[in-house]
Amino acid sequence: MKTTLYIKNMVCDRCKTAVIRELNALGYHIDSLELGQVVLDQDTPVEISKLEKILQELGFELLIDETDVLVEKIKTAIINKVENQDHSNLSIFLSSTFNKSYPVLSKLFSLKEGISIEKYRINLQMEKVKEMIQLGELNFSEIAYTLDYNNSGHLAKQFKHETGMSMTEFKNIRKWDRKSIDDIV
Repeated sequence: MKTTLYIKNMVCDRCKTAVIRELNALGYHIDSLELGQVVLDQDTPVEISKLEKILQELGFELLIDETDVLVEKIKTAIINKVENQDHSNLSIFLSSTFNKSYPVLSKLFSLKEGISIEKYRINLQMEKVKEMIQLGELNFSEIAYTLDYNNSGHLAKQFKHETGMSMTEFKNIRKWDRKSIDDIV
């Protein structure tokens, strides 16, 4: 029988690698792995307390509560949406993905995380903008277009509001003050 584990803060490839390493060291066999979710392919019972301790040492958290699992799935869906530059409507996307109304999802997310879904998405986008500026492959207008902003002025205004500096100032200081995805909330 397969066991599905939901893990908070497993938000990048580096995180997945760390989780795989630890689960393999414990003798578990992984059937599939996605951001925030691991499916074990075995009948061996999972030692929850031992697994929780190891995951906590790595900065992760094993999620048991259904509400916590849903919130983590919402975060993972938004992360994937931003990373894949999916410009579809966020509320429609989340409603259809989780088969729940957006107001229900939004209220649940806000209660658990202390910020709105939209604010979380904006925070992720600002970190994506910082990454794109740091890479230096696109100019500001191209970044705005890539991230589906109406124009570079809209992006510039939001960046300034969220970070306290202009995109040019961020580019010129070369102090890449970026948050990791698991620190965004």
